Amino acid sequence: MLLVGLGNPGSAYALTRHNIGFMVIDELCRRHSIQNISKSSFEGELFKMGSHFLLKPTTFMNLSGRSILAVKNFYKIDDVIVIHDDLDLPFGALRFKKGGGHGGHNGLKSADAAISPEYIRIRMGIGKPEYKSQVSEYVLHSFSIEEQSKISEWIVKAAIAAEMLLVHPYAEVASKCSIKG
Repeated sequence: MLLVGLGNPGSAYALTRHNIGFMVIDELCRRHSIQNISKSSFEGELFKMGSHFLLKPTTFMNLSGRSILAVKNFYKIDDVIVIHDDLDLPFGALRFKKGGGHGGHNGLKSADAAISPEYIRIRMGIGKPEYKSQVSEYVLHSFSIEEQSKISEWIVKAAIAAEMLLVHPYAEVASKCSIKG
């Protein structure tokens, strides 16, 4: 299985809402003492966790699908899980979805175009700005002070859910690990 955390490369984006997928991959690496096995071969940082792979694409969000497809094809991986921020869910929510639309998310658009939309999504609610015109600015800014006080626990819960998806049926994990936010 391939676990993909969506985000943007570089320190300027490290703690932004759009990088929550990267943060979950970082937590999985920390929990399992995993080291990077590749930085450039697949346009992403690639890690191995047992028989599974973890990926942080370094292509920027709107080209993430290229990196996902390269790893998927090279290692002949059938099942993909994508961890991403979701504007349509309140901050702190954790939901699961199989397939479906991209909802305007550029990382999901890219993944859908590269590998089809038939993959599992771990959706992490980041809330949304007051006006639609503020979306780009909102997702590329850091979490508020109040949100930052809750983020570590939320990332750990998402990491645990990702681990569970590797060994338990989707419906069971979605039922046990969903958080309303």
